[in-house]
This record gives sequence, structure tokens and C-alpha cells, in this order.
Amino acid sequence: MTPPDRSSALASVPASGNRRAIPMPAHLKFFYGPMDCGKSTLALQIDHNQARQGRRGLVLTRYDRSGGPTISTRVGLSHDAIEVTDELDMCRLVRERWAAGQRVDYLIIDEAGFLNPEHVEQLAELVDEWHVDVYCFGLATDFRSQLLPGAKRLIELADEISAIQVEVLCWCGRPGQQNARVVEDRVVREGDTVLVADTGGAAEVRYQVLCRAHYRSGDLGRRVSADQLTLD
Repeated sequence: MTPPDRSSALASVPASGNRRAIPMPAHLKFFYGPMDCGKSTLALQIDHNQARQGRRGLVLTRYDRSGGPTISTRVGLSHDAIEVTDELDMCRLVRERWAAGQRVDYLIIDEAGFLNPEHVEQLAELVDEWHVDVYCFGLATDFRSQLLPGAKRLIELADEISAIQVEVLCWCGRPGQQNARVVEDRVVREGDTVLVADTGGAAEVRYQVLCRAHYRSGDLGRRVSADQLTLD
């Protein structure tokens, strides 16, 4: 018995949640949290889950720690991405893909806290008028503990706002809330909003998650090297 041609059968089945073919409300969602809480990992997981159901999307990032148009995670996952520049019109980007015959059902946007407010307005238009789902991931506040421009507008406009539940701890063991910028082992509170660095301990400029109390006091705790750690 000859097995059925599954590829031709699948081609005739509409993608799960193809909201342009069957219009229904799309959603603008913002997932936020401090550094190291797994925002980029969740972004890639949602992209995977959407794609395996036959949906087609675009993956974008604003500023990634890798320094290029890639979503990279600290657990080693990565995905090529479209870089969101100041000049990029995301509505036009999607329409151009449609004009070229490429379906776009959803957008995944990492480092969305750094978007311009105009970018967020474009995302809202894609959701409301073009039925494209948008999933945004990023920091809510900068190293000064002030709302980032993209995060502020997303909080104002998003249909759903979710704190990522992976708990990040301050060195003292309390929940980490603040993204401190550390220069020469001192917490700094002035400078450019965007300065791409990592959370590694050896860099001259780095970031460290602190609880509110230790962010306010600037206490970074005692640095312990890996060979100093012992098991009880």
C-alpha cells in the first residue's frame, strides 16, 4: 500500500492561527524581567512553538549582546534575526514580505525595551489592522532603574504584560530587580542608556543584577572565584 503524500496534504491545510485568512483578534504581548531571567531563551522557544504549528514569522532584535543581528542566549542557543534600526518601519517590512509572497503570521522581537516609541506604535498597527501577533521580550528598566522608552510604551499599549517567572537572585540571596552597570567594580548611574556588555565578572564594564537595597547602596558583594566554591 502506497503511503499518502503528506507534503501535498499539509500544503492545503491553513496554518494554525492564520489570522489574515480567517480574521480574528491578534495580540501584542510583552514579556519582561531583569538580566539573566531567560528572556531570549523564551523568545526562541515561542518562535519554535509557533513554527511547528505551521505558522510563519520574523525574528527581530534591537541590540543583542553578540553585537550583530542575532538573538543569542547565555545557555548557548542562537537564531539569526533582523536588526531593528531607528529607520526600520516594521509595518513596511511585513508588507514587503507579503508582496514577495511570504506569509508573516507573527513577529518575535528581542531586546524590545530599547525600541523607540514609534516602533511600538508600528507593532500596535500590525496587531490591530493586519492581524499579526507580536511577542516582545526585554528589560523594563535601564541601569538607572528608569523605564526604557520601548518598555514604557509597551506597558501602555500591550494586550498582555508578563513578568518572566525565572527568579534571578542578588548576591545576598534576595530577588534581583535592578540591572546595575558596573565600571571598575563600582555601580555607575550616569552615561548612555545603551552600552552593550555582558554579565561576565572579568570585564571592565559589566552588568550585575542586584536587589533594590544593594542597588541603592552600590554594594556588589564579595567576589568569589569558581575554585573557591566548595560543597558542604
